[in-house]
Amino acid sequence: MRFSVYQESHIGGRKSNQDRMGYSFTRDTLLLLLADGMGGHIQGEMAATIALQTIGALFQQHANPYVKKPERFLEDSFFAAHREIHRYRAINNLPETPRTTIVACLIQHGNALWAHCGDSRLYWMRNGQILARTRDHSRIETLIAQGKVDPSERDTHPDRNKLFNCLGAPNMPIVEISRRASLQAGDVMLLCSDGLWSMLPDHVLAQHLQNSTIVRAVPELINNATGIGGKKSDNVTALAMMWEGSDSLQDSTTTTTVITNILPPGSVTTTIQAPRHADLENADMFSDTDIEKAIEEIRGAIEKTSRLTPNKN
Repeated sequence: MRFSVYQESHIGGRKSNQDRMGYSFTRDTLLLLLADGMGGHIQGEMAATIALQTIGALFQQHANPYVKKPERFLEDSFFAAHREIHRYRAINNLPETPRTTIVACLIQHGNALWAHCGDSRLYWMRNGQILARTRDHSRIETLIAQGKVDPSERDTHPDRNKLFNCLGAPNMPIVEISRRASLQAGDVMLLCSDGLWSMLPDHVLAQHLQNSTIVRAVPELINNATGIGGKKSDNVTALAMMWEGSDSLQDSTTTTTVITNILPPGSVTTTIQAPRHADLENADMFSDTDIEKAIEEIRGAIEKTSRLTPNKN
C-alpha cells in the first residue's frame, strides 16, 4: 500500500477537547479512526479514548497482516468498545455512562470499508467530487428521510443535535457499515467531527482537498471552521488519507507518503499510543455468544430510530 495521511485537532472555544483520532497500519491494511465524546454527558473524552484504544487493540490482534472478515471486524469492535465504556462506568461507579460518536475506515487490497455510529462523518472524494458520505444518525436526518423536514433546515432545526445512536447509550449501538469501495490513486478519505462539517459546506471540504495536499488542506479547514465558530466553536478534528495505490517506491507525490511494503512482516504502526485504561486491562472482550446476541438485538432495533438520546451538546 502507498498513501499519505494527516490528522489534526483543535479545542475550539471549549474547556476541553473531547475528540480523539488515530490510525494504525500493517503491510496490508490501514485503519482510520475518529471519535467525538458527547459533551451532553459526563466524561465524553473517556468514552472517545476507550473507543479508540479498544478498536485499535483489536485491530492489532486481527490484522495478520490483513483483517480476514472486515465487516465482521468493524461491527464486533464497535460492540466491544461499547461494552468497555459501560464497564468503565460500572468500575468507577459513575452516575451515567459516558458516550461518544465513532467513525472508522478499513482499507486493504485497494478497497475501503467504513462504519459509523452517530454524526462523526466520513467523506470519500475523487477529483473534487464527493462519491459517498456517511448519513448522520440524528433526529434531523430521520425527519428529512421521512420527508417531514426540508434539507435546508439541517443547520437551524431545533432537533439538529439530537442523536439516536452512539457508543455508551443504554441500548446497543446500531453499526452502519458501507459497501466496499474500490479506490483509485488520488482518492481522499476524510474523517471529521461535527465541529468541522457543521461549519463548512461539503463542497468547501471537497474543494480544499482537491486544490491542496492533505497536509495543507486539513489545517486550513480546521482554522476556517474555528474562525467561523469563534468563541462558541466546538472541538474541530479531521483525519485525512490520500490513496496513492501500488507499493512502487518511485514517484511518491509527497514527503509524507507511507509505503508499507518496507515494513517488517508482522509489524504494526500506530498513532493510537495511549495504553488502554488501567481499569480495563483485565476486561474480557465480547464472547462469540455475546456478539451473536448483540447482533440480533441490533437487527431488531434498526427500525426503532425514534429512541433519542439527549442532546449531544
